[in-house]
Amino acid sequence: MKTTIMVETSAHHLHVTAETFAILYGEGKTLTNKKDLSQPGQFACAEKVTVVGPRGEMTMSILGPFRPEDQVEVSLTDTRKLGVTAPIRESGDLAGTPGCILRGPVGEVEIDHGVIVAKRHVHLTPETAVEYGVEDKQIVKVAVGGEGRKLVFDDVIVRVSPNYAPAVHLDTDEANAAGLAGTTDGEIIL
Repeated sequence: MKTTIMVETSAHHLHVTAETFAILYGEGKTLTNKKDLSQPGQFACAEKVTVVGPRGEMTMSILGPFRPEDQVEVSLTDTRKLGVTAPIRESGDLAGTPGCILRGPVGEVEIDHGVIVAKRHVHLTPETAVEYGVEDKQIVKVAVGGEGRKLVFDDVIVRVSPNYAPAVHLDTDEANAAGLAGTTDGEIIL
């Protein structure tokens, strides 16, 4: 059974709808792919948005393509800076989450929900899930870390889809705690 997997740091970012983007950047504008990401079809955009909370603001990159709902993904450290109490959730699980203001170069949008701390997770295809001996929504542990910073993260959710590529995603707080710099290898522990 396979256990080694790529581990990536997912820095704060946001996903927007086409409608929100048109307000922030202007009608007729489109997302500019700056860099393809490890997940198929996903990309970091050249366009950035200022996310404004009750206590502070941060500039974040948009990730494309457009989504059906606006979503802001931050670390717990970021929530303190913004002044929001965002729950730890899986991507897309936005019910009951706090909102914020999204400010672009042309306009701004106030969203009434959508700010989350992304739950650490493993992306796998159905085929690679079989190789790792895991199933969708299973909870596993992932061992990572550099010299003097080795950690085992518990409560890591497995997400299986034919649209994914194998990777573990940690936020910046988690990656910093393990002394990770860039992409590295980790080990799935059942």
